[in-house]
Amino acid sequence: MAQIMIVDDSPIMRRNLRKIVIDAGHTVVAEAQNGQEAYDLYMKFMPDLTTMDITMPIVNGIDALKNILNDFPGARIIMISGLEQKQTVYQAIELGAKHYIIKPITIDKVISVINEVLDPENYE
Repeated sequence: MAQIMIVDDSPIMRRNLRKIVIDAGHTVVAEAQNGQEAYDLYMKFMPDLTTMDITMPIVNGIDALKNILNDFPGARIIMISGLEQKQTVYQAIELGAKHYIIKPITIDKVISVINEVLDPENYE
């Protein structure tokens, strides 16, 4: 299955996503709590997919998305945000994010989006 990196400043959200990802048969290769860590860990692990929170300290999710896609244009990144950030989600999609999940997350939604983004037929 896929190697996935989880990026969120909330330890609770990282834990919840980790459980969903592992229960779905994937491997969590790295976790980051801000966009700078995400970029550094992306270079190290080159995950198949990354889940990325938008609102984080130091480097936010939008800037991390730009940085990763600038150096790794094929990166598959799913943005995660609260309802109040819908406009920012649209910006992320325009910048190259493959999908998004609106908080609060559900197991079914996370698995569905991950499977869609990992399906090679969707991004040929």
